[in-house]
Amino acid sequence: MPRVLPPDVLKTPSVPSPSTASGHAVGVSNDEFRAVMSRLAGGVVLVTAQEPPLDPDDPRAPQGEYAGMTATAFLSVSLDPPLVLVSLRTGARMDDLLDEQPLWAVSVLAESQRHIAGRFAMKGRLSDRLLFEDIPYTPGAITGAPLVGGALGNLECRTEQRVTAGDHTLVIGRVLGARMPSADGGPLVYFRGRYRQLG
Repeated sequence: MPRVLPPDVLKTPSVPSPSTASGHAVGVSNDEFRAVMSRLAGGVVLVTAQEPPLDPDDPRAPQGEYAGMTATAFLSVSLDPPLVLVSLRTGARMDDLLDEQPLWAVSVLAESQRHIAGRFAMKGRLSDRLLFEDIPYTPGAITGAPLVGGALGNLECRTEQRVTAGDHTLVIGRVLGARMPSADGGPLVYFRGRYRQLG
């Protein structure tokens, strides 16, 4: 006759979680994580969108203002269909805006556009209307979002999916239009906490 084990013996022992209360793996601090990730060079883009009309039911209502945000966490996801991804800090103005406005654009900044990247990355910055004041741009034909002149490339996108990832939101967009207003110059790169250029 087979031996029957008592119920408490059959329980799977609990394994301590390998994380601390802060959500980090044991032994990984914020500073260590930032230091390692700062060694990963990334391209710099300007993500832009236009606020929805103040009264969507009234075609004569004024359009909302333009908004822009510098991003380095941007990448291509798929060729068929053409998808891109941008990572936004949860609760940031652009995150809130893209939660209600599905159309947005991306301008791939050239090495000569460091001032644009710095301007739209400032904390406690001026209003978006003033930030765009002396920057050459054209409204996208598809999205209405500003496309920066002199950028290495422009993409117009529509949000396909939003994914919560820790303290950020990953926004995946389908590319609706692409153009290269400038083929000259190198890309603006972000490395070790500074904007740089290749070479």
